[in-house]
Amino acid sequence: MKTIIVDVRTEDEFNFDGHAECSVNYPLDKIESYVDNLRQFEKIVLVCRSGNRANIARSILLQSGISNIENLGAWQNVSCN
Repeated sequence: MKTIIVDVRTEDEFNFDGHAECSVNYPLDKIESYVDNLRQFEKIVLVCRSGNRANIARSILLQSGISNIENLGAWQNVSCN
């Protein structure tokens, strides 16, 4: 299964507050510009600090016709294994 883990926090949060090594940073305020890229994945896992921004990103992606999305909540919940 082709899965991507997307951290929707700001670039500063991603770079300076830590992140899962297997995740990419697509900030929430730019998530719409990544929609075409995200369509290639079978599963999209969203994370942020608490899950709130990931939920907003999920809504944006759903409105764009992408439905294979999971909100995992805080980025610390990610297992890169």
